[in-house]
Amino acid sequence: MPGLGAPWPASAIPTTSGDLTVGGVGLAEAADRFGTPLYVLDEGEFRSRCRSYRSAFPAAEVLYAAKAFLSSAVAGWVAEEGLGLDVCSEGELRLAAAAGFPAERILLHGNAKSPEELRLARRLRVGRIVIDNHAEIARLAALTVADVPQRVLVRVVPGIAAGHHEAVRTGVTGQKFGFALDGNGAGPDDHDGAGAAPAGRGQQQPQPQPRGGDAAEAVRRVLDQPGLVLTGLHCHLGSQITSPAPYLTAVDRLVGLLATLRDRHGVQLPELDLGGGHGVPYLPGGAGLDPHRFAAALGRRLAEQCARHRLDVPRLLLEPGRAVAAPAGVAVYRVLTVKTAADGRVFAAVDGGMSDNPRPALYGSRYCARLVGRTPTVPGLREVDVVGRHCEAGDVLVRAARLPADLRPGDLLAVPAAGAYQLSMASGYNLVGRPAVAAVRDGRARLLIRRETVEDFRAREVHP
Repeated sequence: MPGLGAPWPASAIPTTSGDLTVGGVGLAEAADRFGTPLYVLDEGEFRSRCRSYRSAFPAAEVLYAAKAFLSSAVAGWVAEEGLGLDVCSEGELRLAAAAGFPAERILLHGNAKSPEELRLARRLRVGRIVIDNHAEIARLAALTVADVPQRVLVRVVPGIAAGHHEAVRTGVTGQKFGFALDGNGAGPDDHDGAGAAPAGRGQQQPQPQPRGGDAAEAVRRVLDQPGLVLTGLHCHLGSQITSPAPYLTAVDRLVGLLATLRDRHGVQLPELDLGGGHGVPYLPGGAGLDPHRFAAALGRRLAEQCARHRLDVPRLLLEPGRAVAAPAGVAVYRVLTVKTAADGRVFAAVDGGMSDNPRPALYGSRYCARLVGRTPTVPGLREVDVVGRHCEAGDVLVRAARLPADLRPGDLLAVPAAGAYQLSMASGYNLVGRPAVAAVRDGRARLLIRRETVEDFRAREVHP
């Protein structure tokens, strides 16, 4: 039978018995073997998406954003596929190191790195550290010596609003990340998909060329430190961006800053990191950012802007996380109850919820669901709200899912595009343990992460 297409993994194939195989493994079989809720990670899909980025950006350095989802096995897949690793905490850094990930291919960033994290990064000899605030310049400089320098990038906030929700729009001014570009003439915030900066209120003329703002001052301070080697600029615009346009605007502004820095300090920085945030479909027919089309548009704009400013074209760095991991994951839940409310709405409560997928509650994120493990016994579909087991009215995983009319307790539901920002953001709410994670490939399944139990919670307690 043909595959389901996006947002399911390419290997997702329905069976005549009503099940769904992913990576050659039946989801009902996996649920029986490992229990539910269960996260199934298609290793082949994950690796294929790594290769797609390598193919689309052969001259760039592609780093997988570990915050999307990281385990020792995932770190191994990333290393074997030739990508670098973008980490933003001591935990991610230590796990990567324990998994044997090459330190020179690790980039560390975050808006509030502790002194301990910086010392660990130096001890491990990570390849790059992204400077996010002025305090980090002094702290990192104190840990370095000129004969063992640390390569760094300066994180710039280019004043571009992009992303599916306000909480993840990290390229706008007036928030906690990086150094603002707009202190000396940059335009106001653009909106998702925008091109050049709009004119100010009541003005028709274009905005003047930015002269660097706080970002230029951060660069000056870094250049004054002999133990720090500034390799380039970094920015991250947001998450779930499905249009190249905001990235092209970022290129315009950051190349302008590169030209300013050359004129001011006589240096041409060789790297430009545009972060990640590349969107993927979560619903059938949904939009995503195609790596090859994105690469073509980005390459053209970067070449044009560098020619305009008479700069050498810097090497690109990219940090896809969701675009690699999300389509490779499928969450499998078991239905506990089905009931109809007084207003006629139908609710199917499952054995997971916002503790393993907080995105619907946090961002209003939309998903789809599919019955797996059996064929319906009566014709027709009806709208069902798939809800979680937690004591919150907002614990809704899938609103208005189209599911069989005979949906009943004990059924299994599969939710695609579950590989990113679900388990990595999971909590212990109501002391419901986090689900197990199983990898599937070539008809075989293996457990990557065991289910969290009550004993795990109790082990953290200290009794007097």
